[in-house]
Amino acid sequence: MNFLQPYPEYKDSGVPWLGCIPQHWEVRRNGRLFLQRNSTGYGSLPILEVSLKTGVRIRNMGNLKRKQVISDREKYKWAAKGDIAYNMMRMWQGAVGVAPVDGLVSPAYVVVRPRPEAEPRYFSYLFRTDIYKKQVDGFSRGIVKDRNRLYWEDFKRIPSCFPSLAEQKAIADYLDANAAKVRRFIRNRRRLIEVLNEQKQAIINRAVTRGLNPDVPLKPSGIDWLGYIPEHWVVKPLKRWVTINERVLTETTDPEYTFDYLDIGCVGTGRLVGKPKRIKFDDAPSRARRILRRGDTIISTARTYLRAFYFVAEDVSDLVASTGFAVLAPHEGVVPEYLGITLQSDPFINRVTANSVGIAYPAITETNLGTFHVAMPPDAGEQQAIAEQVLGDTAALNAWIERTQNEIDLIHEFRDRLIADVVTGKVDVRHLAPAPGSEDLEESAEALEPLEEDVAADMMDDEEPIDEAD
Repeated sequence: MNFLQPYPEYKDSGVPWLGCIPQHWEVRRNGRLFLQRNSTGYGSLPILEVSLKTGVRIRNMGNLKRKQVISDREKYKWAAKGDIAYNMMRMWQGAVGVAPVDGLVSPAYVVVRPRPEAEPRYFSYLFRTDIYKKQVDGFSRGIVKDRNRLYWEDFKRIPSCFPSLAEQKAIADYLDANAAKVRRFIRNRRRLIEVLNEQKQAIINRAVTRGLNPDVPLKPSGIDWLGYIPEHWVVKPLKRWVTINERVLTETTDPEYTFDYLDIGCVGTGRLVGKPKRIKFDDAPSRARRILRRGDTIISTARTYLRAFYFVAEDVSDLVASTGFAVLAPHEGVVPEYLGITLQSDPFINRVTANSVGIAYPAITETNLGTFHVAMPPDAGEQQAIAEQVLGDTAALNAWIERTQNEIDLIHEFRDRLIADVVTGKVDVRHLAPAPGSEDLEESAEALEPLEEDVAADMMDDEEPIDEAD
C-alpha cells in the first residue's frame, strides 16, 4: 500500500458520481465501448453461468444441489471468450463477468462484445464496484425494484471511466495478481476455520452423547445413529423437548416498523457468518416470518446441506428469521444452552441432512424434524453443567474462529476498496503491474479459480431458476 500514490494531475470528469479522474483519462458511454452480441444456434458449446461472487464460469452440470433448468440449447446466447455477460435482473448486485471460454448463457442475460479499445477484465472490475452498481440500479427498469432489469438500451447509456487500452490492461493485470494473493489468503484462513470447527465439534459430540462422567454406566439408546448413552438419560422425540415455530410475524400496525432479518446466508454451523439486514416490514420478503428470542435454536430446514444451525445467546427483541429456518424454543426443564449444543452436534446435524428431500434444494419438514429422537439428562442441573463445560472448553476455539473470520472480512473490505480506487483512477498502479509473461501473471491465472465457498454462496443466492427467460 505504501507504493500506491495518486496520479500527477486530475480533472473534473463531468459525472457527479465519478468526481475527478486522471487528466489523461476520458469518460465514455458503454455504447461506445461495447456492441451487443445476440447470436444463437451454438448448442454444442458449454453452458456458462453469471453469478454474484465468482463472475462468469462454466456451470458444473454434475452438481445436483442446484436447479438445472436447461431448455432448448439452440436458443441460448453465444458468449465468445472475452465477452462480458450480465444477468439483467441482478446486474445491480454485481452479477456480471468475463466469459472464460466460448459458451452459452441464458436468453435472460445480456452479452456484450468489447470494441478493440476496451479491455473486458478492466470493465468487469469497474462494473462490480459498489459505486457503479448504484448507477446500474438507477438505469434499471421494472415494476418491482427487486425485479428491475438492465436492458442493453439502458446499459449502453451508462458512462464509464476510459483509460487507454494499455493502461486498462496494466490495471487489470495488477488487480488479477492482487486478487490471487487475496484468494490464497482467504483459502488458507478458511481451512484454518475448518480445522478449528472440527476440534469444536469433537468436544460437543462427546459431551452430548456421554456427559461429563467418563465412568458413567451406559445403555443402548435404541437409536441407530446415536448408539449408547448414559443409563439415566431420557430419549424423547424432539417435539417433546421443544416448541417449533411458535412465534410468527404476520402483520403490524406500524408501516415503518423495522427489524433485523436473518436469512440462510447469514448462518453457518453454530455461528453467524453475516450480519442480519435491517429492513422495513413493508419491504420484507414474504419468507421473513420467524420471530426469534434469546434461548432459541434455529435450524435450516431448506437447503439443509448448508448445515445452518445457530443458538441465539443474546437478548433480541426485533430479530426475524427466514421461513427457511425452524425455530426451536425449549420447554420448561430444558436448559437452552444445552439444547443448542445438542442440536449442533454432528449426529443430529447428519440426521437432518440425511432425511432431507429434494435434489436442487434438499429440505426437511417441520413435522419430520419433530420426530427425531434426542437424548438428554433429565436433571436441568446436569444439563447446565455440561453446557458450561462445553462452552468453557470451546471458548478459545470460538475466539480463534472469530478472529480468523474477522481477518477474512477485513481482507474483503481491503480488496473492494482497492479495486474501487484503482479502476476509478484514485491511485496509480501502472508501475506495479506485473510484466507480460511474468510468474506473477501465471500464478494469478491459476489462483483465480473460484473458491468453493464462493461457489456454494452463489448457489445459495440463486433464488430464481438461473435460466428462466421472460
